[in-house]
Amino acid sequence: MARTAILNVMVQAATKAGRSLIRDFGEVENLQVSRKGPGDFVSAADRKAEEIIREELIKARPTFGLVMEESGEIEGTDGQHRWHVDPLDGTTNFLHGIPIFATSIALERQGQIVAGVIYNPVMDELYTAERGRGAYLNDRRLRVAGRSELTEMVFGTGLPFVGRGDHGLALKEMRYFMPEVAGIRRCGAAAIDLAWTAAGRLDGYWEHKLNSWDIAAGLLMVREAGGYVTDMDGKDKMLENGDVVVGNEFAHRQIMRLLKLAKG
Repeated sequence: MARTAILNVMVQAATKAGRSLIRDFGEVENLQVSRKGPGDFVSAADRKAEEIIREELIKARPTFGLVMEESGEIEGTDGQHRWHVDPLDGTTNFLHGIPIFATSIALERQGQIVAGVIYNPVMDELYTAERGRGAYLNDRRLRVAGRSELTEMVFGTGLPFVGRGDHGLALKEMRYFMPEVAGIRRCGAAAIDLAWTAAGRLDGYWEHKLNSWDIAAGLLMVREAGGYVTDMDGKDKMLENGDVVVGNEFAHRQIMRLLKLAKG
């Protein structure tokens, strides 16, 4: 697969940060860790990975803005482009020695996500997508799963934790989903859930109240892999409201139906 210059910049930044994360993951017990909120950890590894990405992106495209998990938003001078950067999606997994985490970078141009990279350094899996050019895992073209029987489907989601989210609604959703599906997975990293949906490993995925850096690259992956991507009202406001529903046409429709039932 021939990559554009902009995608090569993103891949270099993501893989360089990923190598740094792998080194720190090997010594996870020795990391200096601080809490920035209940159940929401930030580590020295996280900050270091973000700085690596920031330096690479600014060096290549100094006029672009940035929206970053740790450093917040930096306005660019061109007003047309900005990066959405999550240096370590799955921080809690990382700090517990659970090898499911990723680096995610997306490029927004005039309000549209046009390129995305998700790198899972433990598995050395590089997911890339550009608008209109398809989605890939390493050099293999991705397609969403083709299943059309709900009882055979495995869905991904997120679950609220201490101090965060609507716990009651999450329990209601589980009550409606569990009797109808083959399984539900909670990976703890939205970027991975979206990448795995694009790759057909998950049949669909939904989650509430995510940030743009969690989902921007992954939403493009699913769309370029032939999937349906909306918020929970069936609209294209995912980056604004943080609500996500993705899957093939049938899976997406079924998730929307079950969410409506759970909401009452």
